[in-house]
Amino acid sequence: MPQQFHFISGLPRSGSTLLSAILRQNPAFCAGISSPVAPLLTSMLQQFSAGSEHASLVSTAQRQTLLQGLFHSYYAEQQDKRVVFDTNRLWCARLPLLQKLFPQSKVIACVRNVAWIMDSLERLYSADPFENSRLFNDEAERNTVYSRTDTLAMSNRMVGFAWTALKDAYYSPHANSVLLVDYQLLTEAPEKVLKLIYQFIDEPWFEHRFDDVAFDTPEFDQNIGLSGLHRIRSQVAVAARQTILPPDLFERYAAMNFWDQDTSSQANVIRIKQQ
Repeated sequence: MPQQFHFISGLPRSGSTLLSAILRQNPAFCAGISSPVAPLLTSMLQQFSAGSEHASLVSTAQRQTLLQGLFHSYYAEQQDKRVVFDTNRLWCARLPLLQKLFPQSKVIACVRNVAWIMDSLERLYSADPFENSRLFNDEAERNTVYSRTDTLAMSNRMVGFAWTALKDAYYSPHANSVLLVDYQLLTEAPEKVLKLIYQFIDEPWFEHRFDDVAFDTPEFDQNIGLSGLHRIRSQVAVAARQTILPPDLFERYAAMNFWDQDTSSQANVIRIKQQ
């Protein structure tokens, strides 16, 4: 049978690595950290599109075949896996394309209170004062917690781009192919959340272990200059803590969680019940 492709996207520091580590326990599934497929696809599209000298030589049908071939080529060594989850924050901004390439595909968008995302990134940055992370381009961006969070929230940077892409997907005509998974719920009730994900992608349930999901990519994280970015503990559990953000910053970014209250979208959302 041909491989079924699904996609993991959404906000950073919101459980995508944890979710992938859990899903890959299923021997029929392939899942990992952010792959190069999305940027490769973007580069190929540039070669096909208006302004390229080759655009007129590649028909729409050829474009579709070539882009589908990119996925199959990248995952050729995973032919024993019936279902492939490719991870990238770009996928939320590419729903029309994904629906054309793989009409049965679903997008699992990991979300989290944006204030806690900023808190998490600030903790990682502060944990290594001897490293200038590649998240920031110069001293003006990395000088203070205010400049760092402002930079990350820009529309072309780590948090801001992912947030706008998520909002794009949430209100898209293809939103019914998207499932938003809240990080807090994933850590509080992993089995219940995973069962809902299995229902969403129409796959038979697999008994997962939630006390053996340790994962780390030190070489990848070192290249970014942010040690521990993709490190997860072996036990899926809630880690309660106090924020290290100034109160005004925490309040500002907590107000960005549009999916908590707005139910006008056709997107599927695993929400925390409001008391």
